[in-house]
Amino acid sequence: MTAARALAAGMLLLLTVACAAQTPPRTEPGATATGGPAVCAEPRGNPPPETPTTIDVVEQAYFCVLAGYYSGAKLDDRSLLTAGFAAFVQELNRSGRDSPEAGVPAFTGDRKADWTAFEAVYRRVTDRLPDDARLRERLAEATLQAIVTALGDDHARWEHGGRRPPDSYDDDQYGLGMRASAGPQVSVNPGTALPPLFVTGVLGGPAKAAGLRPGDVIEAVDGSAPFVGQTVTPAAVAALYPRYPEDGPVRLRLLRQKTGRRWTVTLKPGLFRPDPATTQVVTSALLGNGVAYVRLSAFAPDVADRVFRTISRMRAGHPLTGVVLDVRGNGGGSPDEANRLLGGFAHGKVTAYQCAVDGRCESMRTDDSVALLGLPLVVLTDRGCASACEHFSSAVKDLRLGRLVGTRTAGAVSGPARAYLLANNTILSFPATRHLAPGREVIDRVGVAPDHHVPPTPADAAAGRDPALDKALALLHG
Repeated sequence: MTAARALAAGMLLLLTVACAAQTPPRTEPGATATGGPAVCAEPRGNPPPETPTTIDVVEQAYFCVLAGYYSGAKLDDRSLLTAGFAAFVQELNRSGRDSPEAGVPAFTGDRKADWTAFEAVYRRVTDRLPDDARLRERLAEATLQAIVTALGDDHARWEHGGRRPPDSYDDDQYGLGMRASAGPQVSVNPGTALPPLFVTGVLGGPAKAAGLRPGDVIEAVDGSAPFVGQTVTPAAVAALYPRYPEDGPVRLRLLRQKTGRRWTVTLKPGLFRPDPATTQVVTSALLGNGVAYVRLSAFAPDVADRVFRTISRMRAGHPLTGVVLDVRGNGGGSPDEANRLLGGFAHGKVTAYQCAVDGRCESMRTDDSVALLGLPLVVLTDRGCASACEHFSSAVKDLRLGRLVGTRTAGAVSGPARAYLLANNTILSFPATRHLAPGREVIDRVGVAPDHHVPPTPADAAAGRDPALDKALALLHG
């Protein structure tokens, strides 16, 4: 197993264990909660190969959500079933198989009765279709996916179709070899992206071979503008982050503002070996006036101790006056690592709450086994800081452990997700509790606002300037 894959596996295991420990005890989703069948259980080990998705699997997922989702007890089932039926009809249309009988039934809010009505119409329509197994599977897949999407939750997802990122070797990565000013989270939270879209980093691979540079403005992706006015086009941005072999080439129209050059390039995603400096989880530097700069790209296993060891080494050779933690682009990871890192700056503090829909909350706290650093702190944030990164950033702000500099975070921290195995061996996951910041405010869909707003620009990226870091140093020196 490569280091990158081992890291990902370790993060998933740690997050699963942490989520189980932080969630109040509850019964598994089943008949007693919904009136439906016993519907889903947490997976044990690697599931067997997938089998086709059917209406029975859709039923299982529907009752699983109502029983296990953090607000399932109060959720209006009609919103889920209406979304599912709309997707069912749209797929019928795309397949040229629309039916006069495909009319949404009258739902009443009775979960079991509504499902019975839904299923009756669904089966009546599909029973009249040609004997096409793949068509039937597409209809069920579209229906189930729409039910999950209707939750509007960035931590709710359905993994199906056998789609997996390609295997890597020797720590290679897969993709276009670039980072952009808007990340893949725009698909669940479009407000995270602001124009213009531009290259913020070139890791290697196709982007490097094509001569892209930080600061290059992306004017079109596969012929589509990434922004229409101030509104992002999520599909265009998502195309910059391919994950699967079936993801095709991406055509970009670019502008280099410094020279006025405009050109078009087609990048084919693939495996490439990035510059190690761009992929390390923890990087550091000793800056002027004794400031320790530490960048962490994920809350991976052992990351907090790695940060502490890094600061300790710098401190041994030079008196330190402050710490800058750069969590820009940090997509999250283990909440335990966030709590442990916070323990270096405060003890005996609540860092977040995990709350059920009835208002019962379990507190998450600083890891007080860690020695306090006793140094002023500034944290650099951006729209790429999500999940556990937002847990960390909101605690820093609410507990006044330091100041945040940069831009608002992603707003993608609804709660720790639990995974459930469906009958066709696909995985359904969603939060069983709701994440609240130490001040009990909701961060999901909102993000954490910085104390000092310093947005990036294409000109800064092209020139290698970092105004957010400059501001952080000014705050510490001041």
